Amino acid sequence: MCSVTVEGEPSLNAICHCSSCKRRTGSAFGWSAYFPDDKVVAKTGDMLVYAKDGPSGYNRFFCARCGTTLYWKSFGFLPDQTGIAGGCFAGEPLPAPNISSSESGRCDWLPLPADWLTAP
Repeated sequence: MCSVTVEGEPSLNAICHCSSCKRRTGSAFGWSAYFPDDKVVAKTGDMLVYAKDGPSGYNRFFCARCGTTLYWKSFGFLPDQTGIAGGCFAGEPLPAPNISSSESGRCDWLPLPADWLTAP
């Protein structure tokens, strides 16, 4: 099994409705928690990487055994932070996200709390 260990609270806890996050999760959105790189204290297990080149590119690291995406590094968005899939915190769940990004891609049937921040 693969795992990622972090310290502290995420600097960003959000869901994203872009097509890339939808494909990554196989769901209506992706849940991402971003931590400063120095707060990511351990990465264990046999991982493979999926790389997308370019200014909006990234490296996504996933478990070689089960295919679960654990974390990623983006080249343009928050380059000094590591994004971790919200589902990786199953044992000690994160607080509810409070930001919704790529709202233009949100499924019409998916309501969100009125107090969440949104980004186009």
